[in-house]
Amino acid sequence: MLRAIIFGILFMVNTTLGQTADQLAALSEARTFERNGLTMPYRLFKPPNYNPKKAYPLYLALHGAGARATDNFRTLKQDVWSIHTLASKSVREKHPCFILVPQVPPKGRWVELNWNHGSYKLPDVAPSPFMELLIPLIDKTKQDFNIDDTRIYVGGYSMGGYGTWDVIARNPKVFAAAIPVCGSGPTDSAASISHLPIWIFHGEKDRVVPAKGSRKMYEALKASGAPVKYTEFKNIGHNAWEPTWKTEGLVDWLFSQSK
Repeated sequence: MLRAIIFGILFMVNTTLGQTADQLAALSEARTFERNGLTMPYRLFKPPNYNPKKAYPLYLALHGAGARATDNFRTLKQDVWSIHTLASKSVREKHPCFILVPQVPPKGRWVELNWNHGSYKLPDVAPSPFMELLIPLIDKTKQDFNIDDTRIYVGGYSMGGYGTWDVIARNPKVFAAAIPVCGSGPTDSAASISHLPIWIFHGEKDRVVPAKGSRKMYEALKASGAPVKYTEFKNIGHNAWEPTWKTEGLVDWLFSQSK
């Protein structure tokens, strides 16, 4: 019941922001990516006035469980803060970038774990079929457009928070920075991703994905000497994505990172 209430609230939140899902759809292209017998819908936001002679950063946005569908639209209703922020006029003018928003179908997952599982070890969890599509999707985008290979970023919330940790752990040399929100990841990967700037966010009172997973990842990374930051919001539950993308300096921090 709690999850249903949260997911229902998420569908309404986008009306309080500067752009509706329909407006975001108009700013992006609906595309599909096919590989290994799977078809994954995704949205692609291009930088305004794209210049193929210029290299642009890319942000991979991984949605939560409530956006699972095959319509290539529900992600624009559910991921109501990262996409709305990065696709806003002010950010697009200051930090023009590509935004990739892939979508998994109902019952699909970025990581094959229950939401409340917490941290895990990478060898114990095989990559999901959709996780295995993410790097090839980035590679396809790099073939089609001029992407700055030193400035590829990833972030996600809830199920996508798990996905963010998992994709950087399995591909530690691809990304320049990561923003996992209310998720958890493999603590045994801390050494291999200790070079990566990561800003973790979680709500103190999250009962869907307990904050202990983020805390353990933070502790493991700090022990490895990583440039990691952790923000835990007091008296906030699972909806940590809202205060995350209201955090002063987050956008500038993200786009300042490069390999």
